[in-house]
Amino acid sequence: MDSLIRDFRTAFAEMKGDKLAETLRPDVRTNPAKFLAIWGRGSLREATSDLNFLFYTDPSRPRMSGEETTGWFEIYLTYWKALGEILYIEGFRNDAKSSRPSWTKVYEAWKDLTLQIIRGYTHYDFENWTIPCLYVAGKYLRLFAIRADEERKSGNEDATETVMQDDFDPESEEHKMLEDCTRHLNRIFQTCLNDRAPLEESRKWGIYYAINLLFKSYFKLNAATLSKNVLKAIQAGRGDMPTLDKFPKSQQVTFKYYEGVLAFLEENYVEAEQHLTMAWLMCHKDAKRNLELILTYLIPCHLLTTHTLPSSQLLAPFPRLQKLFLPLGDAIKRADLHAFDVALRDGQDEFIKRRIYLTLERGRDIALRNLLRKVFIAGGFEEAKDGAAPVRRTRIPVAEFAAAIKISGGEDIDTDEVECLLANMIYKNLMKGYIAHERGIVVLSKTGAFPGTKV
Repeated sequence: MDSLIRDFRTAFAEMKGDKLAETLRPDVRTNPAKFLAIWGRGSLREATSDLNFLFYTDPSRPRMSGEETTGWFEIYLTYWKALGEILYIEGFRNDAKSSRPSWTKVYEAWKDLTLQIIRGYTHYDFENWTIPCLYVAGKYLRLFAIRADEERKSGNEDATETVMQDDFDPESEEHKMLEDCTRHLNRIFQTCLNDRAPLEESRKWGIYYAINLLFKSYFKLNAATLSKNVLKAIQAGRGDMPTLDKFPKSQQVTFKYYEGVLAFLEENYVEAEQHLTMAWLMCHKDAKRNLELILTYLIPCHLLTTHTLPSSQLLAPFPRLQKLFLPLGDAIKRADLHAFDVALRDGQDEFIKRRIYLTLERGRDIALRNLLRKVFIAGGFEEAKDGAAPVRRTRIPVAEFAAAIKISGGEDIDTDEVECLLANMIYKNLMKGYIAHERGIVVLSKTGAFPGTKV
């Protein structure tokens, strides 16, 4: 306990928030001996006595108000209790306990710590340089909630109380702890958002870290729509907040990524592309996993907004993305509808999991556009008149398009279906022209029959 408070005093005297947050980090596996020394003999009376001396009696204690002293005393006592549960579940404690260790108990103990830290800002006037303590509290609260839910799902946690309920819903119980966690993460968010102190002293500097934790939790819960409420709150209070570019780049990248994914899920692909592109450009070149996540949504955006495909060079560092996107890209380039359908079917589970299946399905229109373009080019030129430059044949029989679609798709298709597909292509501005139904031909534009393809 002495070493813990010594580190606290050093960080407090230097007003170093990151150092202060390190004293609350519960990574017991990195240095078990250090954390066991803090735990001591596991006596609450001894721990309380030590903290009373170190915070209230010791002549070398840091200078702070009585309220602030009380706040930190309560935080480190609660931290000590949580640490005991973490050491127990990780198998480092030798002292016997009658109850079994569980991640649920770890989560509940850490939740108490999180609430004490929040209380420090709402009741004990903690200064804004200590905000990294909120980061550590929120980060591990989420991680412990996930571990607790996994434990419940695997059946290692006693669920007798829940299964006895008449209205027991297994799906609602699956993420019970994480759902509870989001409520406390939202309290952290509100604690930062509602601070009315001048910006240089404001807790608003912690707001994007809290937002990003909420985004991660909502997406984990498959409740991404709840993120809109966060964005609305940000928009409403933007005039009193520092601009996003004033925050650490890591927080900017994460926020822009989720903002882009939210726009993507709402099918606002132009806006999604803007946010995701910013995240891509700011992301560190060595953060391969983050770059891969950004590309997962940026590639489908580009496909729909600019009809462009990723190069093999771009995908070279990302084998998983190569497996997902290269077969689709090759099928689109070759205008092979059957190959596109096979590639989409083969990657279906992963595409659905990543929420990009429906967007990629629209890529079939690009493959079809390329196929129709090939038919148009194969039609050659009309006979030139009076020495004029030759003009491509613009009256194409529907039967020619039907034959191409049948060969490429590998399935029979009747004329009405073909005309429906052609009308859809014209409506989406992937092809310029009109269908002369009675004559069974498609009359294409003499200039730019297939916009964006130089034909």
